[in-house]
Amino acid sequence: MEEKKRLIDMEYMRRALALAENGIGKTSPNPLVGAVIVKNGRIIGEGWHEKYGEVHAEVNAVRNSVESVESAEIYVNLEPCCHYGKTPPCAELLIEKGIKRVVIGAPDSNPKVEGAGIKRLREAGVEVTVGVMEEECRKLNEVFFYYHEKRRPFVVVKTAISLDGKTTAPSGESKWITGEAARNEVQHLRNRYSAIMVGIGTVIKDDPELTCRLEGGKNPVRIILDSSLRIKRNSRVLTDQQRNPTIIACTDSASSERASEMEALGAKVLRCKSLGSHVDLEDLMDKLKELAIDSILLEGGSAVNDAAFSQGIASKVIMYIAPKIIGGEKSKTFAGGKGIDQLNQAYPVWIESIDRVGGDIKITAYLKEMG
Repeated sequence: MEEKKRLIDMEYMRRALALAENGIGKTSPNPLVGAVIVKNGRIIGEGWHEKYGEVHAEVNAVRNSVESVESAEIYVNLEPCCHYGKTPPCAELLIEKGIKRVVIGAPDSNPKVEGAGIKRLREAGVEVTVGVMEEECRKLNEVFFYYHEKRRPFVVVKTAISLDGKTTAPSGESKWITGEAARNEVQHLRNRYSAIMVGIGTVIKDDPELTCRLEGGKNPVRIILDSSLRIKRNSRVLTDQQRNPTIIACTDSASSERASEMEALGAKVLRCKSLGSHVDLEDLMDKLKELAIDSILLEGGSAVNDAAFSQGIASKVIMYIAPKIIGGEKSKTFAGGKGIDQLNQAYPVWIESIDRVGGDIKITAYLKEMG
């Protein structure tokens, strides 16, 4: 009997997770949440958190129910909130509506919640089951959990390389190594994460827009690593800030006059500690956390990627590998910079998946904790 109940709980939780994905690119810095209301073995209501600042998944599920939710069960992939924010607490709504059982995928690690929603439900006499498909629920909201547990943005390093590990031709040409399918998928990544970050070298060389080209997609906040504020006034990341804002991270030694010029153009200049002659990325992460930027897609060059690994700010790597060989000692590689001295200093990763995207290979991996 218990096994049958467990399988039923998993079935409805899978549905809640599928609903939650509808909010991708729209809810940050809030999590992706789906809710399913079940009564007498039938789904009577469904919903998801559709947009940041709007009502949560539980509210939408109740509103969408085709009959009274009294004495029903609700399945939700994240612990219901118990505090007043932009919307009233969901835990109180479920109590008020007479929900008899709440099945939760994962507890909420937001300091404003952290089990208080579960406690409030139980105090009101509601049966609460926690931890159904918890691993899958945490995976869907890996950005949310990392941001609240580590207190800094979740950084995803994205790169496109040839089969021999090159990101450019000897001439510096880099468009396009991978095929159209892989490039289109990158637009979905830009839609998913809060910010996109590149070095000043990329801005000077390519003058990119760094926008999301998906119809209805969300443009990420743009972050430019520019230690001495070399950026040109007519760079596209400065001239079209109506579409999405630009943050320029420089060092304390950068010109105040130049900083004022950039801010007059609408950019936000963040002065950070120096690491050598470059921006200290750990200090930058602390500052970005305070700006509620929960995730960053790093599309940097080889030196920026090396800095991200050496300073330990990278959590995930998404690598697209094209079936071509470039060669050449002057061709740049995915991670350049100083690198490591000994193989035992290499940054270990755990490969989660290897997939085909068009004619290219996609590797998704996570950085392992060192030491």
